[in-house]
Amino acid sequence: MTKKQKNLLIRVIISGALMAILCLLPLKDKPLLSLSLFLIPYLTVGHDILRKAWKGIRNRQVFDEHFLMAIATIGAMALGEYTEAVAVMWFYQVGELFQSYAVGKSRQNIAELMDIRPDYANIEDEDGNIERVDPDDVEVGTIIVIKPGEKIPIDGIVREGSSTLNTAALTGESVPRDAAIGDEVISGCINMSGLIKVETTKEFDESTASKILDLVENASSRKSKSEQFITKFARVYTPAVCYSALALAFLPPIIRFLIGLDPLWLDWIYRALTFLVISCPCAIVVSIPLSFFGGIGGASNQGILIKGSNYMETLASVKTVAFDKTGTITKGNFEVSDIHHSPLADSELLEIAALAESRSTHPISKSLSTAHGKKLDMSRVTDVKEISGEGILSVVDDHDVAAGNLKLMSRIGISANDCHSAGTIVHMAIDGEYVGHIVIADELKENSKEAIAEMKKSGVKRTVMLTGDKEKVANKIAAETGIDEYYAELLPADKVSHVERLLAECGEKEKLAFVGDGINDAPVLSRADIGIAMGALGSDAAIEAADVVLMDDDPLKIPKAIKIAKKCIRIVYENIYFAIIVKLACLILGALGIASMWLAIFADVGVMVICVLNAIRCLAVKNL
Repeated sequence: MTKKQKNLLIRVIISGALMAILCLLPLKDKPLLSLSLFLIPYLTVGHDILRKAWKGIRNRQVFDEHFLMAIATIGAMALGEYTEAVAVMWFYQVGELFQSYAVGKSRQNIAELMDIRPDYANIEDEDGNIERVDPDDVEVGTIIVIKPGEKIPIDGIVREGSSTLNTAALTGESVPRDAAIGDEVISGCINMSGLIKVETTKEFDESTASKILDLVENASSRKSKSEQFITKFARVYTPAVCYSALALAFLPPIIRFLIGLDPLWLDWIYRALTFLVISCPCAIVVSIPLSFFGGIGGASNQGILIKGSNYMETLASVKTVAFDKTGTITKGNFEVSDIHHSPLADSELLEIAALAESRSTHPISKSLSTAHGKKLDMSRVTDVKEISGEGILSVVDDHDVAAGNLKLMSRIGISANDCHSAGTIVHMAIDGEYVGHIVIADELKENSKEAIAEMKKSGVKRTVMLTGDKEKVANKIAAETGIDEYYAELLPADKVSHVERLLAECGEKEKLAFVGDGINDAPVLSRADIGIAMGALGSDAAIEAADVVLMDDDPLKIPKAIKIAKKCIRIVYENIYFAIIVKLACLILGALGIASMWLAIFADVGVMVICVLNAIRCLAVKNL
């Protein structure tokens, strides 16, 4: 518990004990003594509420829960209802303690993620001495030293040494990752074993840890429709009930006096004070944002970053999920599996293909380079032209080389042999002559099939795969995973068109999510109702374009994110309906004089405690 929470707990215990003792004493015939004694527990537990109410009045921000509590309890004291006045303040503070604890639990999950921020960076000087500096002062291209047990402060590439990295704070997964010379490493990970030297590729503010922290810190600023409604509701509701209570205190007695009946001033003032206590909107105003905060915190703890409660609400309404294939459903670890119809030696064709594709960042290019297995002389490659969705034209050793799909071959007027193998086919042409094709196969992720099944269990009605790969490959992947429909051989612009068509078919209430790798799919991620970036560690495009960022490559995180959102929204509406129904019923009973101050305490503090305890359930997302 925090120091503030401990202080409040002590005040609650002391005032509660004093109130219990005073209730046992014979003070009925001693009003002044009773008032003096009951003021001790009242001020002990409620002095801060009275101070906040007075501050609100001075700042002309009168209508809030502190004002309602102050007026109701002071009024009860004036009417001689000392026990009830102290009880109202005491139970209210107990409710505040529960609320503070719940917020603390939510913040704890966020704080664990926030712990990824590094405090320093190690720089080695010319004499080999290690100097600690502020990460903000480290420039791109600087060699930094990360010792075992230290956090990686800035994104970079390992230039010396090897180690295993703990990525749990980022991904929610406990399995460490290996890092060797040439591997990219990202800030926020913990170096577990060997000393490594890393060349920074970004400034501190642009590194992964900084971007993620900024994302989480700003998540609460993006309010859902439910939160916006509650905020507007409270602004209108609180003044309305204050004026209603004022009318209840004075209008009936005046009317009774005018028609010759006993005004019963004390009776109607007591009803008005009871009405005020009942009407306090704490349960709704506190529990709704707390539910979203808890949901976002719980998701963050599982490696799912949801940028705001508005996206939580949208995610809960997702009925159609569209996917990119590579890196989302499949591993994206392309490997050369075969070479067909080539008059050249396999090694020679692979070398030419690897050189032609050497300037591209596409996974296929990397697979060709890996299959070639030797260092490439980039000076042999000139005049590189990449045609989106088709392939690459370049000059290798003064020969015109084309490497790509059938569309590229058709573009340059070359007749290519079709391939019956399932996989990505890279057709090759040299100086206008077809020289065969290379078959590159991608591997399905272990959890892809289970993830699709879990999505359908969580309420997703339609799953769609959008891929630039061949019809044959797309058909095979869709059949293996259980995806409802697929569209193959799409250009990036075609994916946007398909998403727009799917959006039109969804209607207003049902939402569409697009899941991509966050690098090549930024336009589609932005166009969908909600964009989910899969395996987005270190990807600026993912963090910027997506509304939800999954910190690892596990497709099971997609249905988990949907389930978390659904649970959170369900709890939000449970609290709204429960609080409004109970309060309306008690308000009517209070206005009719049937409800006592004790029922008012339940309607206010009791309902708030129940709603807060219900909201805490949003944190329990591990087993969803």
